[in-house]
Amino acid sequence: MSLAYERCLAAKTDAPEAEAGIGIDVVFTTVEATLAALRKAGDLASRLNARIHLVVAQVVPYPTPLASPPVLVDFNERRFHAIAGESSVETTVLVYLCRDSWQVLSTVLRPHSLVVVGGRRRWWPTAEERLARRLRRSKHEVIFTETE
Repeated sequence: MSLAYERCLAAKTDAPEAEAGIGIDVVFTTVEATLAALRKAGDLASRLNARIHLVVAQVVPYPTPLASPPVLVDFNERRFHAIAGESSVETTVLVYLCRDSWQVLSTVLRPHSLVVVGGRRRWWPTAEERLARRLRRSKHEVIFTETE
C-alpha cells in the first residue's frame, strides 16, 4: 500500500486516560453519518472507558499525484478536528491519503476491532451497509448506526 500522508490529530483530551488496549474505530463515510456514528461510539466509549479513533481514508484519484490531493490537507484537518470535537470522549483523527480506501481500512484496523459505521438504510444495500458487511466478513465487530 502506498500512503503519502498519515496524520494523527488529537481532538479531545479532557477525558480521563483510557486503557491503551481499548479502542473504538469510527470509519468516516459522510459528515452526517459520521456524526451519528461518533455519538453512538461516544456512548459506548464512556461506558467502556475507551478511546475513539476516527479513521478517514481520503481517496486521491489516479491522475493526481498522491502527495497533492484535490482537497487541501489543511482544510480536511480543520474539518475532521471539528467533527471529532462533537464527541464527548477522547477522539483521535487518523487521516490517510490513498488510492484504495479498503486497502487502508484492512491495514489500519486491528484484527477483531470494534468498528462503528454510520449510514442510511434503504431497501437496497447502500455503500455504508456494504462497507459494514465487508468489515464483518473480515472478522471485525461492526455496529451500524442509522441516520435519517
